[in-house]
Amino acid sequence: MNTNPLTCNTNPGCLRHSVGRLPPRHPAVRNKHSPRQCANTQDNNNALSVLSAIGKDDTVRVYAGAAKALQRDPVHATAIHGESGLDGTELLPPPALSALDTSTPAIDAMASALWACEPGTPWVVATGALTNIAELFAAYPDLKSHVAGVSIMGGSVGGGFTAAVMGCVDDVERIGNYSQWAEFNVLIDPEAAAALLHDPILAPKSTLVPLDLTHLVLATKEVQDLLLQGVKPATTAKATEGLENKGFKAKSTLRQMLVELLMFFAETYRDVFGIIEGPPLHDPLAVAAILTGTKYEIPFYDFDSANPKAPAQRERFEVRVITEGTLEDARDKGTQTGRTIVRLLPPGEEGVRIPRGLNIELFWKTIEECCQKADEANARNAGIV
Repeated sequence: MNTNPLTCNTNPGCLRHSVGRLPPRHPAVRNKHSPRQCANTQDNNNALSVLSAIGKDDTVRVYAGAAKALQRDPVHATAIHGESGLDGTELLPPPALSALDTSTPAIDAMASALWACEPGTPWVVATGALTNIAELFAAYPDLKSHVAGVSIMGGSVGGGFTAAVMGCVDDVERIGNYSQWAEFNVLIDPEAAAALLHDPILAPKSTLVPLDLTHLVLATKEVQDLLLQGVKPATTAKATEGLENKGFKAKSTLRQMLVELLMFFAETYRDVFGIIEGPPLHDPLAVAAILTGTKYEIPFYDFDSANPKAPAQRERFEVRVITEGTLEDARDKGTQTGRTIVRLLPPGEEGVRIPRGLNIELFWKTIEECCQKADEANARNAGIV
């Protein structure tokens, strides 16, 4: 069976949605390396703990990536993710320190892993700031033509790009999650995002997964049941009661931990963004997007599949990242630093792929299957089976 090799660039906050670490359990994915952006000891330990939780600490290597953005100071979103970077659960196992590799710089390790793959097969998936990836292709420009593509969770479009609720703060409509106009991963290093999305070789093979898409993929009560209990969920009432007091009976400790982490943001998304059905999931969508063309494909749509009048057409975009200004001005004064502005290209012209929808039911089914594989691996490691 063909698999998609990938190197996954993460940041401390992306592990908040630890379901994002489940795709290494997907049969079509071979995770090679996981470089960490702006990592300190706690950040590294979080990554190592999550790998241990899903039983992949023996096959995935973790490297400490860039300590700061290309041209800016580092940013740690403690107000969002908590002091630990993974507040919301007490079920994380001890970090698997053996998975941390300090023998090679992260960029060199990524390059070696990518060069070891057949040309046109490996993917680079970024679910955090894009500093590591920008530095990778700057140091190894020939990799641009070697990789199959780059899949990025980041950015936001707005303007009704999808039917997603984007949010309103202090009576001001917004399209970003960290500022009025910008999504966090792009905002904290807009120069890195621009280097990738403006690149004539990389742009046509890049997929951008913005907030407009991730805000459609919600951890509803039914989804919570599915993740807690597997394919035969308990009643919604039992699951939601458990989420209030954390006394629910999950199928495994892993599943309980994942749902606790997912629900950590539920109140914020409800009160700030107006998303009441459940919190959205972000990072795994960037991994799911690389399954296109495989037997495990989760359909992503270049159009609004819920609108019968929407034309089913192949869309590609020119993406411009605003790099002028400071993060403080963007956050406090409403400037557009870090905003991703897109322009639909004429039919047939190549550019960045920005899906407007996906098969959400199949996506959650795939996530549950990854949970099941992680449960089975943990049982084997514990000598239960």
